[in-house]
Amino acid sequence: MIAPVGTDSFKEGLKIGTETYHALGKILEERYGPAATNLGDEGGYAPPLEDPIEPFELMMEAIEECGYTGEIKLAIDTAATEFRTPKGYESRGEILSTEEMIEFYEEIIEDYPLISIEDPFSEEDWDGFIDFTERWADEIQIIGDDLFVSNPELIKKGIEEGACNSVLLKVNQIGCLTEAMNAASLALENGYSIMVSHRSGETSDDFIADLAVALSSGQIKTGAPSRGERTAKYNRLLRIEEKLEGIGEYGFQY
Repeated sequence: MIAPVGTDSFKEGLKIGTETYHALGKILEERYGPAATNLGDEGGYAPPLEDPIEPFELMMEAIEECGYTGEIKLAIDTAATEFRTPKGYESRGEILSTEEMIEFYEEIIEDYPLISIEDPFSEEDWDGFIDFTERWADEIQIIGDDLFVSNPELIKKGIEEGACNSVLLKVNQIGCLTEAMNAASLALENGYSIMVSHRSGETSDDFIADLAVALSSGQIKTGAPSRGERTAKYNRLLRIEEKLEGIGEYGFQY
C-alpha cells in the first residue's frame, strides 16, 4: 500500500496516490504484459511476482517516476496467518521462524520507507507481536487486524501485553457500530492509533469515510482508486474536506 504524507490536504494526497497507482499499472503492463494489471478484490494489481521484495522495487519505481519521492511512504498488510504452518512461516520455499520473520521485516524497514505493518505474524503468535512491538513501536505503526478482529477484549489483551500500537477497525467484523466505537475508544485512550478499514467484499456504502473523520483517525484503508465500491469512500472524503474547509481547521489528515 502507499501512504501519501507530503501534504495536509486529503485532495492533494488522493491526487498523489492516484497518479502513482496508474504509473505503477503502466510499469507492470510494460514489464509483464496486460494480464499483470488484473485487479484483486480491493482494486490492487495482481501481477505474477514470486519474490516478496519485488513489489517494493516496483512501487518505488512508480513513485520516483511520478516525482513523489519523499512524499509517499509504504505500508503492508502481511496477513501472516495465511502462510503460517505448524513448523513456521512459509516463504519462498523456506520455513522461517518468528525471529527470522522479524529479521526479514527489519531488512525491509532499513531498505524502504515503510511506516506501517499490519498482521506481521499469525494471530496465534502473540509472542512475535510483543517482541516486534518492543523493538519497533517507536519507529513504525504495527497494526493488529486478525490479532484483534476489532474486539475490545482482544485489544485490551494487546494493551496489557504490549502487542501492536495500532488497531484496524472494521465495523461489521465486530458486529455493530456500538462495539466498534467501544473498540476505538479503548485503543485511543491507551495511545493506540486507529486505521478505519473496508472489507474485501465491499459495497458502495461510504459510511466508513464519515467514521474515519468522526474518530479523527487520520487514516483510512479502503482500496485502490479503481472501482466504485472503493472510490465511493474517497469521493465522500473529498466532500467532507470541502465542507470542513469552509468552517475552519478540521480534525483529520491523509
